[in-house]
Amino acid sequence: MLAKRIIPCLDVKDGMTVKGVNFVNFREAGDAVELGKAYSDQGADELVYLDITASHEGRKTFVDLVRRVAANISIPFTVGGGINELKDVDRLLNAGADKVSINSAALRNPHLIEEISTHFGSQVCVVAIDAKLEDNGTWMCYLNGGRIPTDRDLFGWAKEAQDRGAGEILFTSMSHDGVKEGYANDALARLADSLNIPVIASGGAGKMEHFKDTFVVGKADAALAASVFHFGEIKIPELKQYLKEQHITVRI
Repeated sequence: MLAKRIIPCLDVKDGMTVKGVNFVNFREAGDAVELGKAYSDQGADELVYLDITASHEGRKTFVDLVRRVAANISIPFTVGGGINELKDVDRLLNAGADKVSINSAALRNPHLIEEISTHFGSQVCVVAIDAKLEDNGTWMCYLNGGRIPTDRDLFGWAKEAQDRGAGEILFTSMSHDGVKEGYANDALARLADSLNIPVIASGGAGKMEHFKDTFVVGKADAALAASVFHFGEIKIPELKQYLKEQHITVRI
């Protein structure tokens, strides 16, 4: 069995790591490069850096930050935010990123997924999906960091992204984000059953059991979290030891 991955996510605003609740009310959590190095040293499997205001403000992700991260960590990392065309991807990969994450740009221009996977390989292309459980029981996708609703549903869009060449799906439940009451495991399990590419769970981690549940119940291939790591509530070595004791395959 492939090892389950633990992925700290660093939401970056003006070079600092920030964390919010339900995509608003952000507070600072530390220097993005220093935090990334600490997670690398602690045994994180990968990192995700998201320039959370790039799409909203029409800016490009800070290439300078990517270079500094690449110089300081020894694990793969994904970069997202403000990626709209192939030259953005080329610039980030040349700066040292291993993968790119596209979200709003993919919804607006689905052909971008095919372009990235054709030019750089599907393993480079992570399609991130921010979705919210609506009152009618459907999971709908949102643009621009959760600001703009779309008419695309989570499961249909994830399948299309896979068919267009995405290498992974990073699903963030806006309904669970920052609330720390567990991941959206029912939706994750449905995604896992309908796709043949890895699914990364995001939104809702509050304690170690939540990671176990998303691997067992949610069938996720990787679990992403932010504040529980940034503010020292869960330490990665202890989390991995706990998961190992729960008979979940992880790299120690």
